[in-house]
Amino acid sequence: MIFTIQRAFEALYCKFSRSGVLYFCYFIFGLFAASCSTPKNINYFPEIKDQTIANKMPIPEVQIQINDLLSIIVSSSSAEASAIFNAPNESSSIMSSAATSINTLTVGYLVNQNGDIQFPVLGQIHVLGMTKFQLTTYLTEKMLDKKLLIDPIVTIRYLNFKVSVLGEVSRPGVFTTPTEKLSILEALSFAGDITIYGERNDVLLIRENDKGEKLIKHLDLTKQGILSSQFFYLKSNDVLIVSSNGGRLAKDKNSQTIPIFFAILSFLIVAISQIKFN
Repeated sequence: MIFTIQRAFEALYCKFSRSGVLYFCYFIFGLFAASCSTPKNINYFPEIKDQTIANKMPIPEVQIQINDLLSIIVSSSSAEASAIFNAPNESSSIMSSAATSINTLTVGYLVNQNGDIQFPVLGQIHVLGMTKFQLTTYLTEKMLDKKLLIDPIVTIRYLNFKVSVLGEVSRPGVFTTPTEKLSILEALSFAGDITIYGERNDVLLIRENDKGEKLIKHLDLTKQGILSSQFFYLKSNDVLIVSSNGGRLAKDKNSQTIPIFFAILSFLIVAISQIKFN
């Protein structure tokens, strides 16, 4: 299409012998060529080859943070004795304000602003900064020391493990997952993948630790190294922001420029026709 337009313009130039026409035509041709160019870096790992990549970085052990909602299930040989510890995990139903539907609330042990939870019988426990394994060990030992249960089994899960994906993705939003093993590629798939207007070599990761400090990291998803990076697996409350490559702005600009171009072209043709007949 572009070459057809170019030949037509050159023929117009030869017919009317106007020196300014050809320069104008080449300028318009350049605009069309730029608008039809293919965006770069739209593929993940374009140079990766068949291989086995060693797991150099272990999956990060998630530390419990403020506002985490924990499911703590305790079991033992006595179901009746264990029941008291599992009551806060039971879901409850509430009627909506319009009294037209019933909503189920997922409840559990909420970590308060001091980093504590209220656990039956054991009372207040400071869990901020602990891992699930550490808290499991602590609760098991406490129950054995106080002879509350015989051979207790403690299972802990996060009920609100979530990540946010923003920027140039198809469906930006906050995504909750029942597993604590979530890779950056899985998070992007939840968001419908990066659009052709997104920079795959410049994905911003924002991660907050238990001290409130924010880690800022730029990730390149076109490089193989990300697969063995410590940032490949996300933590709860991580935020991903996909930068724009400017293609969307260029597209919007072209949609405004093309009508103006055809108006100028029509004027030029009419002007040349008038010159010819005069």
